[in-house]
Amino acid sequence: MMNLFKRRKHTPPARDLALLGGLALAYVSFAQVFRGRRARFWPRMTRTGAILGSLSLASEPELRETRIGVKDVVIGLGSAGVLYIIFQIGDRFARWLLPKGSTEIASIYDLRTLGPTPVLAGRLALIIGPAEELFWRGLVQRRLMREYGPVVGTAAGTALYGGAHLVTGNVTLIGAASVAGAFWGGLYALGVPMGALIVSHAAWDVFTFLIAPTERPERSK
Repeated sequence: MMNLFKRRKHTPPARDLALLGGLALAYVSFAQVFRGRRARFWPRMTRTGAILGSLSLASEPELRETRIGVKDVVIGLGSAGVLYIIFQIGDRFARWLLPKGSTEIASIYDLRTLGPTPVLAGRLALIIGPAEELFWRGLVQRRLMREYGPVVGTAAGTALYGGAHLVTGNVTLIGAASVAGAFWGGLYALGVPMGALIVSHAAWDVFTFLIAPTERPERSK
């Protein structure tokens, strides 16, 4: 397991072109994904994932050594289950606390109707989920932790991940992204390997979004 706490020679964030350019690209891309034509949401999201994931692999040689073994699968699926329970609680809290909570949650799940379930599962599990871990944890958080240490670096990485969703105007989605980012970011700071995080993110995306959504069906009147 790599030592994320070891200080090494590096490029400071203020002069790190891969970090700054990647973040600028991510924020612009997220704006296009969420503010563009809804019917093209999934192709845009998949393209964004492919670009950011490729940038991460090109910028961080260690990421190209990522492997997924049995231990990674066990840790990944277990952590995905824990995050699912957290979101079950958060779903109910959001509906109670936020006036538009139910509407905002429904608008997120409506994206399931924009393509066949097997195709969406493939996009989430093979490209979008892995790419988000490679970029937000493997590149962004890794480099921030090198400069500022694990606590501040993780907090900053989580804030940047949640901030990328501000363009949606969906308070519930912004909160959900921040919670998920803090969860995976915390695991990464503790030394959980990238392979396990990829499994966790991919499994959670598919299960929560397509198989067992946290939303409760409305009772017929």
